[in-house]
Amino acid sequence: MTINSHVIKSTAVGALGGLLFGFDTAVISGTTHALTVTYHLSPALLGVTVSSALVGTVIAAMTAGIPGQKFGRRDSLRVMAMFYVVSALGCAFAWNWPALIFFRFMGGIGIGGSSVLGPMYIAEIAPAEWRGRVVGVFQVNIVVGILLAYLSNFFLRSLHLGVNTWRWQLGISAIPAVLFLVALFGIARSPRWLATQAKLVEAMDVLRLTGMPEPEKELEEIVASIHLERSVRAEPLFSRKYRRPVFLAITVGMFCQLSGINAILYYLNDIFSLAGASQISGDLQAVAVGATNLVATLLAMAVIDKIGRRKLLLGGTVGLTAALTAIALIFLTRSHFGWLLWLLMAYIACFAVSQGAVLWVYISEVFPTTVRSKGQSLGSSSHWVTNALISLVFPLMAKSSGASPFIFFAAMMVIDFFMVLFYYPETSGISLEQMQHNFGID
Repeated sequence: MTINSHVIKSTAVGALGGLLFGFDTAVISGTTHALTVTYHLSPALLGVTVSSALVGTVIAAMTAGIPGQKFGRRDSLRVMAMFYVVSALGCAFAWNWPALIFFRFMGGIGIGGSSVLGPMYIAEIAPAEWRGRVVGVFQVNIVVGILLAYLSNFFLRSLHLGVNTWRWQLGISAIPAVLFLVALFGIARSPRWLATQAKLVEAMDVLRLTGMPEPEKELEEIVASIHLERSVRAEPLFSRKYRRPVFLAITVGMFCQLSGINAILYYLNDIFSLAGASQISGDLQAVAVGATNLVATLLAMAVIDKIGRRKLLLGGTVGLTAALTAIALIFLTRSHFGWLLWLLMAYIACFAVSQGAVLWVYISEVFPTTVRSKGQSLGSSSHWVTNALISLVFPLMAKSSGASPFIFFAAMMVIDFFMVLFYYPETSGISLEQMQHNFGID
């Protein structure tokens, strides 16, 4: 079947949460120097400033399913949009450091909530034949948001707005956040959520809007799947038979962040500054890294089902190790800084086609239906908690030696390579039922 305008509009609106997710994640990189000067931050307090948003992200990622189930995905996304708006304006007008921390925490709630609710809403509004591609739009929008954050930082700094430049950089995301909030009032509720609330007539109306050829049959399948989920809701995740999927979910989430990806995205301008770049030059080089991230993500989406998850992880990890080692050598020897931008672009490309592309797909594939939602929450929590910890300590590591963070990340990637080689199964082209059999979960 073809995709109709209603699904396109709903996907575009839901994916706007991904764009804000990416923008709010990366925009801090252009403000770290100014925040350090304005609030007299030590490296430890700078780490707290950056990671404060991630505390909100972890909390919201772990709990967003509760309001999402009670009030619906769409209506809960409206609340996340309001968090984005208040956070952006609050950071722009922050009167002291504690206020900045509080409003960044609120932004983190928006990020964590939309990271769960956005893909969930899109998946439930899309026809089965298009589900993988339209959910992928959310991931692409995250990367687009990261690139737009770097472009915005460069553009606003080029306007020479003075000491308040950082306020404009953090506050400008209020514009797309307001657009996101308004747009959410123009789309329908998820038909699956309506079915869980026994609003079957409204659910049928939404299914017809999406252009389903047999909406009655689709609704019957949705209702049947809801009954199945409710019958197995008490199934414990931490039991012996699920030990391998649990191990895979925790480690794939952890090592995604132990590659250093978000720490590098958050502190990209500081890294270029350590190499002697000016603030304007650092912003421009960050744009090049963000553009590489977008191109590599689009490439990864095209090949992930053809090459396979495990091969992408192995190949990408080798590339990540090489790039991180070379970057560490640059800072150790204090030479060849002209290579730094190219190595960071190679690093981001290797990440995008491996860890970045595989993470969420892999977590969703290794768990059986009975505990899949719990397993995805576990993997997501592992990812965000590790992200928060690394972002907190990165400035302290970089202060002791510009090379030390990259040496650590390279060592983690060596461990990750052998873990994938010996313990990670290939999931591409294997049915979820066969995967359960391979894990001995029958």
